[in-house]
Amino acid sequence: MSIIGKLVGGILGLLIFRNFIGAMIGAFVGHMFDLSISQARMSARASSFVEPLFAFAGALAKSDGRVSELEIRAAEALMNRLRLDPDMRRMAIERFNEGKAPEFEVHLAVAELKAWTRGRRDLAFLLLDMLLDLVHAEGTLAANKLAMVRKLCWALGVSDAELAAVSAMKGYGPAYGGPQGPRPGQQPSRNTVPTADPYVVLGITREAEAKDIKRAYRKLMSQHHPDKLGKVPEELKHRAESRAREINAAYERIKSERGFT
Repeated sequence: MSIIGKLVGGILGLLIFRNFIGAMIGAFVGHMFDLSISQARMSARASSFVEPLFAFAGALAKSDGRVSELEIRAAEALMNRLRLDPDMRRMAIERFNEGKAPEFEVHLAVAELKAWTRGRRDLAFLLLDMLLDLVHAEGTLAANKLAMVRKLCWALGVSDAELAAVSAMKGYGPAYGGPQGPRPGQQPSRNTVPTADPYVVLGITREAEAKDIKRAYRKLMSQHHPDKLGKVPEELKHRAESRAREINAAYERIKSERGFT
């Protein structure tokens, strides 16, 4: 949080009242100003991913040559998940349409999404989580879509193995070596844990030793902890909680199979 308001308020309070109490009053007023500015910025940042997200989604849907009805439904479902108000929804539709345009420069949307995550991998994984329903909306994953998703992953610092893990946790994954996803147009349930390979979920091989399995589990739980998200839409927090349960379930399965605690 900025301290400019407190400093300016303290100085003005000292000049006006010419005593320490006046300076304290001014500093308190300045503190409230700093707090309001900070909250406004947090609120703006919480929604700032929506525009580039739907612009990228539009480009992603168009990357195989046409935008299908299934992809449009997936985009609308995402708007509903995020509980966008009418103005935000209208803006999301506009950006989706912009992304479909042949002249759209997708790297600009990628750069905005990267800036929004600020290097935070938990936010990067949430972006991928939101996009994967659109990626797999038609069932079979087109090569152009996979290439575009991988470009975003590269920008966000997410490996192919981690992309496979996120896909597996959503019940998708033939292109990544994971389980067969839902049928075309069918959305995976977010209330159940997909029967994914637990080793894929943790991003490890079956040959991994117990210490490496535990390390991978702790790292993933740290990255996906909902409390670290800050001010983001409730849907994203719910999804992070769901993913944390999926990671934990995968770890418990491996522990049971391996017989370690």
